[in-house]
Amino acid sequence: MRIGLVMRWSPLVLLGVYLLARLNSEPTLLTELLLYNLVAFACIGTILAAKIPDDSTAKITTGLAISSWGIGSVLASCDSFLDTNFATVSQVGYILFYPLMLVGISRSIRNEARSGRIELIDSILLALGGTTLVSVLLVKPIQSTFSGTSLDIFLGIFYPIGDLVLLLTTTILVNLHGFSRRNLILIISILIYTAGDFYYLYKSASETYIYGSITDITWLIAFILIALSFYSRANEEQHRNVFNLTIPIISTITGSFLMILNFASPDYLPSLAVIAAIVVITLSFARIIFTLNDARRISDEKILARTDELTGLANRRKFLVEFEEFKLNEGSLLILDLDEFKPVNDSLGHSAGDQLLRQVAQRLTRVMPSDALLARLGGDEFGALIPGVDGVEVAFALRATLSYPFLIQGKEVNIDVSIGEAFNDPAQDQSELLLRRADEAMYEAKRSKSGVVRWAPTIMRSPR
Repeated sequence: MRIGLVMRWSPLVLLGVYLLARLNSEPTLLTELLLYNLVAFACIGTILAAKIPDDSTAKITTGLAISSWGIGSVLASCDSFLDTNFATVSQVGYILFYPLMLVGISRSIRNEARSGRIELIDSILLALGGTTLVSVLLVKPIQSTFSGTSLDIFLGIFYPIGDLVLLLTTTILVNLHGFSRRNLILIISILIYTAGDFYYLYKSASETYIYGSITDITWLIAFILIALSFYSRANEEQHRNVFNLTIPIISTITGSFLMILNFASPDYLPSLAVIAAIVVITLSFARIIFTLNDARRISDEKILARTDELTGLANRRKFLVEFEEFKLNEGSLLILDLDEFKPVNDSLGHSAGDQLLRQVAQRLTRVMPSDALLARLGGDEFGALIPGVDGVEVAFALRATLSYPFLIQGKEVNIDVSIGEAFNDPAQDQSELLLRRADEAMYEAKRSKSGVVRWAPTIMRSPR
């Protein structure tokens, strides 16, 4: 417990120590290389120590993003105080921060730890597709306004674009999945990070930026807020929607646009943008295939959940769901119970009993009206919902279809059926009694051996 508290609040404590060390003093090797960067790396421990059940991918990718930025910051500090030459490598660390953070924040906002491949692909598509498109659209037109080495031009363009893509993606995802305390903290943190980046770029462009400026703490504050967001629960009312194809469709269009642009003007796009477009299109098609497979699986599960495994008829659950709507309109409810089924089960075995039930279901199905529902309620009991018509005639037809022998394991088997019918009249507002009435009529049919009985007030339910 104490270790958890230490890990949670250590970045804030270290930030306080750093600010105290910088109070009325110039940046030094101790403050900038050690204390400053230690705050960033402490945020990683804060994220990993969070106990709220969450998406481990969100934690890992967010931690890797801050680690990448921290390595870049350490190398930049070494260049400033130790006269090393890590400038290019440090920039790689800063650059990798963006795609990693896009994936981490996307997963964190969606709060779908059990989601798996679909949500991960969506996150990559948002990160890769958004960054590639914005870069391609903006890099070429404004490239001529920058001076310096190619690396300087690239970085001068990449960082503001990366910030805007990160901020835009976070805002869109929060809008889609709803505001929660975590999501609000994430938006604020990205705003602070973006503001710090733009202020840095402004100061650098005007050649007034001083390394170790106190304004550099904006990045640390952003990381601390991101880390603390994992201690707040995400929106508990989020629901997974694997059928939403908005992201892969937009990504496919984006990738196709870039490929067409490359075909029309081969020298316009850099090779990395073309590779990114191919990856985006491939992932989009993979996402669509996974979505269709999941949709088919979920559909199959829903069918199985409401289907009797033995007979293929609707099961009791399906019957009761349909019954709620059936009660709103006129129609007949039938309860059917097989006679002499138990002796067949006892003498020939359960396998023969199952075979008999399947044949019974087939015969009953052939007689049922097309708009009626036939269900196996359990054991040798069936139920039927017949909308709009008097079900007595249907009941006699159902009994008649079972009157000739069944061939079970090479033997002829004769059974009968007792059917109780209750007519639903919504105007009388007695629909809640309908099931009981049909059941009572069925027991009267079984007691009197009359086969079919319509419920009437004079019927008394016989004991089982």
